[in-house]
Amino acid sequence: MPEPIKAKGLILPHRGVLRISGPDRVAFLQGLVSNDIDAVSPTQSIWSAFLTAQGKFLHEFFVTEEPAGAGTHEKAGSEGALLIDCEAERLADLQRRLKLYKLRSQVQLEDVQSTYSVAALFGDAALSALDLENSAGTSADLGAGRVFVDPRLIEMGARAILPAATAEAVLAGAGFELSALAEYDRLRSELGVPDGSRDLEIEKSILLENGFDELHGVDWDKGCYMGQELTARTKYRGLVKKRLMPVEISGTAPAPGTPLLLEGKEVGIMRSAVDSRGLATVRLNALQETDSLEMHAGETKIVARKPSWMRT
Repeated sequence: MPEPIKAKGLILPHRGVLRISGPDRVAFLQGLVSNDIDAVSPTQSIWSAFLTAQGKFLHEFFVTEEPAGAGTHEKAGSEGALLIDCEAERLADLQRRLKLYKLRSQVQLEDVQSTYSVAALFGDAALSALDLENSAGTSADLGAGRVFVDPRLIEMGARAILPAATAEAVLAGAGFELSALAEYDRLRSELGVPDGSRDLEIEKSILLENGFDELHGVDWDKGCYMGQELTARTKYRGLVKKRLMPVEISGTAPAPGTPLLLEGKEVGIMRSAVDSRGLATVRLNALQETDSLEMHAGETKIVARKPSWMRT
């Protein structure tokens, strides 16, 4: 029998790319987002978030350096740029909100969704096929784009930002079999990793309820950023009361936002789902020091299980 394909890839249709260039690009973002922009380099990428002043979720994204000379812009590579892998449908909102803080900073923010595509690469052989070290955030060039180990969990594989016109050909040339979004979503759900506003409530969710500490989305040693005070208070005062967790679904998957009940009492809220897997926000006091919890939405049974990476 032929060997199973152990390296799979796909273009993520719901992700887009925002390009931030100009000499002040690092300092500009550093004062606004939850992770350390100074850590981004040709060999390292990060996952981060942009919050309200009250510390509530607005956007999550990956940040990587644009390869020198890449892109179709006149000044591409001349002084460097950062590429932001974010939600495509909400890219304009992120761009608008960031521009509010531009003031006199020498930065340019460009929607480059027509130039670049975002790809997810996963499977047992994904990192070896890319010749990437088994270390979160490790980055390298891939064709005329950038590829990096998922900064959240190594088990998620890698992500790439590639020229849109050649992205699928580059993946095929690197030995990746084309996959479907549902297959990647199932992996993400099983691991308990959120995907933007599909799983986090805009202007309501807080980072530590959704794994941003353990999944390397917050730097506790950097300077001030938007929403830092509430984020730090939540951590150091132990104020986390609920967590986003992977769930197994027996029956029809409830719609996002559906209350999940235990003995008639609401103890969770359904988030995204694919097939029999999904994510749900679960009240920690309902777990009662166990690692799993059975809930119901109508006739559907929902079992939440604490992922191995979760500390709380």
